[in-house]
Amino acid sequence: MEEPIEESYFNWLCAKVLQPYNANHRELLKILYQTEFVWTIPGDRNRAEDGVELREEFLKATFIRDEPMWHAYPCCILEMFIAFSNRASFQTDTEPQVWFWVIMDNLGLDEFRRVTGRDRAKIEDILYNFVWRTYSSDGYGGMFPLRNPSRDQREVEVWYQFCDYLEDRGLLYA
Repeated sequence: MEEPIEESYFNWLCAKVLQPYNANHRELLKILYQTEFVWTIPGDRNRAEDGVELREEFLKATFIRDEPMWHAYPCCILEMFIAFSNRASFQTDTEPQVWFWVIMDNLGLDEFRRVTGRDRAKIEDILYNFVWRTYSSDGYGGMFPLRNPSRDQREVEVWYQFCDYLEDRGLLYA
């Protein structure tokens, strides 16, 4: 019997970021997969579109027939993080998987290897704060916390938060 497209796609996404040393994070990734990425800053719509474009890449790589209803779902947080990691990699020559786990670490999500009921509530709180930008103005609680912010990161597109993060951490490449 054929695996449902959603499950095949989830497994494909997991393979992009999981290695044997962190395979226990699968339960966490499932929560990210089940949580919609809602953009509140207009430019972040691009991040959602990047995430949804992963579905086309998946279909081309696997030759699985598209199911229009599945393809019409909104972008989930897992898709956004993976797509963003791909863009960050292109910009910095650091592997996408590395950027993915930097994001997870910055959000405080990498510690959830085995997800319990209590953990799920903590994860959902972290994701809520991220999506609705209730984290601190220096970006702590978001994807890219800064030591020396020049502006309120809650009002900045994620891509420009990333650029500020590179500068703040001395990671800009000439």
